[in-house]
Amino acid sequence: MKQKIYLVEDDKTIQRVVRENLEKWDYEVIVPDSFDNISEEFANKQPDLVIMDISLPFKDGFYWTGKIRENSKVPIIFLSSMNDKMNMVMAVRMGADDFIPKPFDLDWLLAKIDALLRRTYEFSEAPSDEINYNGLILGRITGNLKFQDLEVHLTPQEVQIVSLLLEKPGQPVTKETIINKLWESEEFISQNSLTVTITRLRKKLSSHDFPTFIHTVKEVGYMAMLNE
Repeated sequence: MKQKIYLVEDDKTIQRVVRENLEKWDYEVIVPDSFDNISEEFANKQPDLVIMDISLPFKDGFYWTGKIRENSKVPIIFLSSMNDKMNMVMAVRMGADDFIPKPFDLDWLLAKIDALLRRTYEFSEAPSDEINYNGLILGRITGNLKFQDLEVHLTPQEVQIVSLLLEKPGQPVTKETIINKLWESEEFISQNSLTVTITRLRKKLSSHDFPTFIHTVKEVGYMAMLNE
């Protein structure tokens, strides 16, 4: 079965070019029938990945990403000419997994799509889905993190971060290691973007009363440590 890409892009030329190129690689590309209810269309179309522009009719891409993130961990790539630092940080805060500035290279877009789909869905064929560390149980397929009677749903990006940390509890994981795992390249991603992502993840866990287990290792990266 072909993997479905939901291309939320108002520019007809970009729609056509991206669709034609992705279809050559056996992806099914779908575009919105209407831009006034993207989240409802997303639920009906059930894509494997979303490409989202910021500038859209009715409401912007930040709004629709937030709505999608309420119910789904599907990977989301922002594709936008509004590529200043503020918009890139906002995209990450709203739940984007990557940001590609316009004008863009089609081969680079394809590589990013391939990498995100592989990272997001590769665990479905893994022998073991769960990581268990001192009662913290991460389901890498479901995206659910549990501790005793607590449970929180993580985005694919957050799953990758928590997975890396829980696989090596008590050991520092460098920022570069995390960045490479998430994006496979540091070319368009700064360490500040990772810091924003970690901060958002910590706030999510705190709001669900999870114990603190993600610790900053100064000038190195992050470490998972939970007192028994």
